[in-house]
Amino acid sequence: MKKTKLICIPYAGGSSAFFSNWRKFMDDSIDICAVELAGRGRRYNEPLYDNLNEAVDDIYSMIKNELDCYPYALFGHSMGSIIAYELCHKIRDLGYQNPTHVFLSGHSAPNMKKDKTIVYKLPDVDFKKEIIKLGGTPAEVLENKELLDILLPMLRSDFKIIETYEYVKKDKKMDCDITVFAGKEDDFMLNEILEWKNHTNKKCKVHMYEGGHFFINEYLDSIVNIINGTLLI
Repeated sequence: MKKTKLICIPYAGGSSAFFSNWRKFMDDSIDICAVELAGRGRRYNEPLYDNLNEAVDDIYSMIKNELDCYPYALFGHSMGSIIAYELCHKIRDLGYQNPTHVFLSGHSAPNMKKDKTIVYKLPDVDFKKEIIKLGGTPAEVLENKELLDILLPMLRSDFKIIETYEYVKKDKKMDCDITVFAGKEDDFMLNEILEWKNHTNKKCKVHMYEGGHFFINEYLDSIVNIINGTLLI
């Protein structure tokens, strides 16, 4: 039996290293394929994306040759959720097999855009405050000038591509079951999370956790157990 590949897409400012601890919780029949986005990790010297479609096209180019070779699922957290959503539609529109499941974490449904501060244009001091508020990057990292010089352009680029993303209604809904993970104290209303149900013509399960935007770090074992149980059925 072929392994199921779980293609994992990180959050704004994140890299493939975010998923390194997942393997010790993941069932042996699931192969984690952590995507390395341009401008970080082993791809540090590659140009950053100008918009979200560039990120989608880049990931598609990395995985397209294997899409019909094995069963696969998609996982994305925060920015990664919107990338996973658009990637799923691109894959379907180009005639490849659908993912067996899509896991969407830490973001509202794509059509629920609301007015909010454009963070990527803020001055460095204010931009840093917003990053710290989200909780994904340790304050001590942001206070290290050398690290900050490396991280700021990447973080701004990631915030830009998600904040300038324009949702376009699709002709068809996703044709697979989806699972949504969200933090109860995150900056999204419950109805914005539940709206994901209207983006698939199959089943949608929603799991709410205590915590803010990075609830995923506190409940990793629970989240991976749900992924295991879902993909092993």
